[in-house]
Amino acid sequence: MLLYTEIFGDGEPIVFLHTGLQTGMTDFEEQREYFKSRYKVVLPDLRGHGKSTSRDLSDYYEESANDLKETLDHLEVGSAHIVGCSIGALVALFLAKRFPEKVKTLTLSGIMPEKPANWSKIHQNMVGQQNALLENEQIRVYFDQLHGDGWEEFIYLAAKEDSYPFEETGKLDGLKMPTLFMVGEENGNEAKGAVIIPRLNNQIHLSVIPFAGHLVHSEQPEVYNQVLNGFLEKYCVIGVN
Repeated sequence: MLLYTEIFGDGEPIVFLHTGLQTGMTDFEEQREYFKSRYKVVLPDLRGHGKSTSRDLSDYYEESANDLKETLDHLEVGSAHIVGCSIGALVALFLAKRFPEKVKTLTLSGIMPEKPANWSKIHQNMVGQQNALLENEQIRVYFDQLHGDGWEEFIYLAAKEDSYPFEETGKLDGLKMPTLFMVGEENGNEAKGAVIIPRLNNQIHLSVIPFAGHLVHSEQPEVYNQVLNGFLEKYCVIGVN
């Protein structure tokens, strides 16, 4: 399916893929303003989010990668710098593995490269937090307005313990494009898994961001922007002044 997409600026395309239950316009806001002066900033709503309405969330990451590839083709974007956090980073990773020709550089944050030993407990806590959203009437009204009917299906999908694709996040050594892996030091499981990153191949770079957790791009936006811009400058010879 074609994804609803907003575009800002001109130049080499950089695609920001939002976190779960956000949209292209409600996430990566600081990055949109920072990079739009030198890049074409592409902001899609992922499947089942915002205006990319869909009740079919089966095989979510595979289908979302296909959606993104189809959307980039429709926009006549041959290849782009792909940036994602959390759910968006997982979609970005699937795209990079299935359609590497579409990815100039890859930037990932908010994901776990290896399965924690206490994953069942971690997952139970996550499910409890997500269920609390369903019980809050004000939050339900907000998400109804943002996503329309059916956004709850995404929470039901994440409630399955095997829904996290560790079989994919644990295999990063095959990535051929320049890759930046960013992690917040305060998220123990993500930071612990990230220690393996520098050993995989010399195309993958690791940046540990202090005073940040899962959402490094919103918790430390200035540091995140500077690190990402430096990475892009290294491989693209352009950047933001």
